[in-house]
Amino acid sequence: MSFRDVALLAEPRSLRWRPVEGIGLEHFTLRGTPAGIRAESVVIGERGGGEPYGVSYAIDCDPGFAVTALTIATTDGRRVFLERRDGIWRDVFGEHLPAFDDCVDIDLAGTPFTNTLPIRRESWQPGQSREFAMLYIPFDSFVPRLDRQVYTCLEPRLFRYQAADRSFEAELPVDDDGLVLDYPSLFERI
Repeated sequence: MSFRDVALLAEPRSLRWRPVEGIGLEHFTLRGTPAGIRAESVVIGERGGGEPYGVSYAIDCDPGFAVTALTIATTDGRRVFLERRDGIWRDVFGEHLPAFDDCVDIDLAGTPFTNTLPIRRESWQPGQSREFAMLYIPFDSFVPRLDRQVYTCLEPRLFRYQAADRSFEAELPVDDDGLVLDYPSLFERI
């Protein structure tokens, strides 16, 4: 199974998702760069208690969708920068973050895009399952933590996502670029 070669996109590809519940919107752009792929987005929404937030993020990947850098900025002034070089994650000060050395992928709360990373990075056959160590960043504290997730290829363009502790799962249909179409109970493409 293969996806379109996003790195060769002549023009950036933009799309939008909205939350299934509550108020919000994500405007997302994916484009090829000389070094690989860049995803940029602006997300507005509300947390569980109805508190509004605004976040922008940029994720740089190599041509195989392995994350090389991440920048997140909030409208209230918080900022996170992480970089992955030679299999090692570093913060904005260049300090090694050893807790994340097993992580190739990231997961940002508040966007379905980061599900695309392990889906695109790996080669899949229907029925295959893989567990991933993810560098997870929640949109409330913005404090990175380790999270384990399982993806199963159900069909060429349909994947099951599961939290490794089995506390949550969803079937994720994706398009020819591996981008989530709908994320049941969380996001829908508009």
